[in-house]
Amino acid sequence: MPLGSLRPSPLVEQATEHLREQITQGEWPVGTRLPGENALARTLGVGRSTVREALRALAGAGLVQARQGSGVFVIATEPAEDWPARLRRAAITDVYEVRMIVETQAARLAAERRTEEDVAALESALAGRERAAGGDDAAFVDADIALHAAVVAAARNPVLSDLFAEFAPALRERLIDLVEMLGLRERDPNTGHDTHAGLVAAIRRGDGGAAEEVLRTELEQTLALLHRRHP
Repeated sequence: MPLGSLRPSPLVEQATEHLREQITQGEWPVGTRLPGENALARTLGVGRSTVREALRALAGAGLVQARQGSGVFVIATEPAEDWPARLRRAAITDVYEVRMIVETQAARLAAERRTEEDVAALESALAGRERAAGGDDAAFVDADIALHAAVVAAARNPVLSDLFAEFAPALRERLIDLVEMLGLRERDPNTGHDTHAGLVAAIRRGDGGAAEEVLRTELEQTLALLHRRHP
């Protein structure tokens, strides 16, 4: 299938789409070395910089890989599923297991690294969670996530904060379902308050082991309930 020349704008998006079609339609099977940048630029009627950006986009989609000194090779014929989409379709038990791994270590780091500003933010978030107990499940979950986000922020690791930010939207959806499914707020609208207060207290006094243990115990109990519902 001939590539054909491109319309003037937007060139990078058009170049990316043309090259993607060649790959997904089987014109360039897995393992194929793509033509060089000059050849692609001539065929597509664009500059080398446009081709370079298009190849970067294809690499980001998991379709091609540059090998130093050898060229760019096709490594897949279907784009890789992005992280948010994968989280959205993941089993709730899998999401919760990852949450436990990430957040328990964040709690330990938070206790070791927290500043006065972090402690103030944690106490404010804890009060916000308590106020939200009078609202609906979505409002309560939002306040709960805000507290956990404050714990992660206190760990003072920007990569960890970015990871939690990516994780939070899928976590929010699952937590709202979880609260309703397990009836967690039926008898206690402010469910988990003592545990969260204990978590904040442990971080405040700099006790990383206690902070990690408090959070791990709470999350393990919920995960056990989930495994019984979803064996």
